[in-house]
Amino acid sequence: MTEFTIPLGCLPLTPLLDAINDFFTPIQCYNEGDVLLLNTQLFTEMESTRIDMLVVEEEGVCDVNVGNGECQQGNEQHLEGSEKLEEPKVGMVFSSQDDVYRYYTNYGIQQGFRVNRRSTRCDDYGILRYFTFACSREKKRVSTSKNRYSNLTSGTNCQAKIRTIMQCDGSFKLSGVVLEHNHPLTPGETRCFKYKKLDQDAKTRVRQQSRTSDIVQTGICETLMVGDKRSRNNYGQVKTLMPEEGDAAVLQNFFVKMQTRSSNFFYVMDMDEDCTVRNIFWADARSRAAYEDFGDVVTLDTSNLGNKFVMPLVPFVGVNHHGQAILLGCALLSNEAVGTFLWLFKSWLACMMGIPPKAIITDQSQAIQKAVQTVFPNVQYRWCLWQVMKKTREKLKGCSQYEAIKISLQNSVCESTSKDEFEDEWRKVIEKYGLHDNEWLKELYVERHRWVPIYTKETFWAGMSTARRSESSCALFNGHVNSKTTLKQFLEQYDNLIRSKVEKESRADYESLYSRYDCITHYEIEKQFQEVYTNKKFKEFQEEIMGKLYCYTSLVKEGDSIFVIQVTEHVKVGDSEKDAKFIVNFNAVDCELNCTCHLFEFSGIICRHTLSVLTQSKVQQVPSKYILSRWRKDIKRKCSFVKANYKDLDVNPTAQRYDEMCKYFHEVATMSADCKDQSITVMNALHELKAKIGMPV
Repeated sequence: MTEFTIPLGCLPLTPLLDAINDFFTPIQCYNEGDVLLLNTQLFTEMESTRIDMLVVEEEGVCDVNVGNGECQQGNEQHLEGSEKLEEPKVGMVFSSQDDVYRYYTNYGIQQGFRVNRRSTRCDDYGILRYFTFACSREKKRVSTSKNRYSNLTSGTNCQAKIRTIMQCDGSFKLSGVVLEHNHPLTPGETRCFKYKKLDQDAKTRVRQQSRTSDIVQTGICETLMVGDKRSRNNYGQVKTLMPEEGDAAVLQNFFVKMQTRSSNFFYVMDMDEDCTVRNIFWADARSRAAYEDFGDVVTLDTSNLGNKFVMPLVPFVGVNHHGQAILLGCALLSNEAVGTFLWLFKSWLACMMGIPPKAIITDQSQAIQKAVQTVFPNVQYRWCLWQVMKKTREKLKGCSQYEAIKISLQNSVCESTSKDEFEDEWRKVIEKYGLHDNEWLKELYVERHRWVPIYTKETFWAGMSTARRSESSCALFNGHVNSKTTLKQFLEQYDNLIRSKVEKESRADYESLYSRYDCITHYEIEKQFQEVYTNKKFKEFQEEIMGKLYCYTSLVKEGDSIFVIQVTEHVKVGDSEKDAKFIVNFNAVDCELNCTCHLFEFSGIICRHTLSVLTQSKVQQVPSKYILSRWRKDIKRKCSFVKANYKDLDVNPTAQRYDEMCKYFHEVATMSADCKDQSITVMNALHELKAKIGMPV
């Protein structure tokens, strides 16, 4: 048993304990003052057992850098192009336990599975005699239907493993081998395994930062603050677009580099009569591809235009099938005039092949609103709820009962279940606190259809209408941009930003395909969504399943297989409770439903009220129209094939093949486009090719 003492600095202990215990098995980890003590047998065979640094990332993934610079879980390895390892056989001999682990780990990466240390056995003198390494999906899936919350598990009771025995000379021989797996192997997805290694520069930065009491991380392990707590500039105020000397050259080099990597990189500049750059917009190839699948709802974040921010960055942000923020374009704007936003929206529309989004979310700005109505006249438009609620302190902080007013306003906005209830609660707040003369509240009430959830829920917003910051660039740029970030620093980190988001999405894709949350009920409907939705969206569906516990139904009207059902839900509002009533219309013949809460229309997730009706009616499967392709995990999307614009040798082989074919197709299209006969020949050949590889023509 070896004990490790890890200096923590300012790192929070509770998530650290959880991360460590998830990362190492078996392990005992406990808190003692300002350090964590780890007791484990895992490092007993290593050359060095000194821990230099422990890094905890945003998602709770933990890296331990021991004295020799290696991670216990292994290093990120890609064996493509190297010599293929021999499959394990009984009788193979290794000099040490580490050699066995290293061999089997590399073999697993080659074949497409991750390795766990499963069991060890020592003799009476404490000498290690037997140990087993197994596929990480060895655990047997156990139903948790009796529990309120389900656990995420990838276990399939896989029996693939190797067993070893120590010989008289101290070497280790394989005494048992099981090669067969009961699940698909993923050799092209090994980048999603938790085999990680910090480069030397990152290690140096971490060590330097650990010596200070204020840990501010950069790149892979950095968390920088984002958000302007002050009011925005006056509309039309000019802001320096490139405030530092050399910014123009840096930007030009960035555009040249990006276009060299991909011909689908798009950028445009807005210049005045003196040929001075006023505004800039760009979108990389992956952003343009992602827009085809996730461009239905778009957020324009203008918070960086405040006086506090050095760089006037304005990103277009969407959400993917995991609910993660994705970048759909970037702009640098010199001012907030109507003409500037008109130019920006027209440029962005040209970049996206003239296809507008179905819905757009922006800050509460008259200039933006006028530009949206001009360029996107048929697009659903609303304000960011988080931005509106954030201004409460600025606008009402002078009131003697500010805290009570803030809570009452938030409850009336976020907890109202009908328009009548909202208006009644809003009126009560105004009268109780004497706010009749507040011009800001008057304006908000007049424009309530643009920001109050109960007025916007009948439109699909991909779930982006909460009072959280998630619907802007905070989640997207966290760790890459803060109020003091310069243009040069941002462009230098652009590759890191794209890489981290692509890796996060790839990891979520892998986990959704090869692990899942257990069902908490016996309803076939829950199994139906478990099979097709990503883990994040299935978890949201499960929250509605759990919410069904607080609902009860009563029949209001029946006729010709059409039922009108009232669903009463017992809800908590702050410290109080109330019964909220909803109406579900149910056509039993077509299995068509709609609920007055409009959760499905708003987020694509079936609500607890509808589920109450479906389960009571013993409906086994919902029609396909209630399963949105947007949230499915089994769809191949174009953006996943587009190689990200960063210099990595270890890219997805699928993306490499896609990139190579696209280049070849582009050459063929360029050569044949000018001649009608040649174009017809190419199209006929493509039709034959599609039929040959089994695709519908």
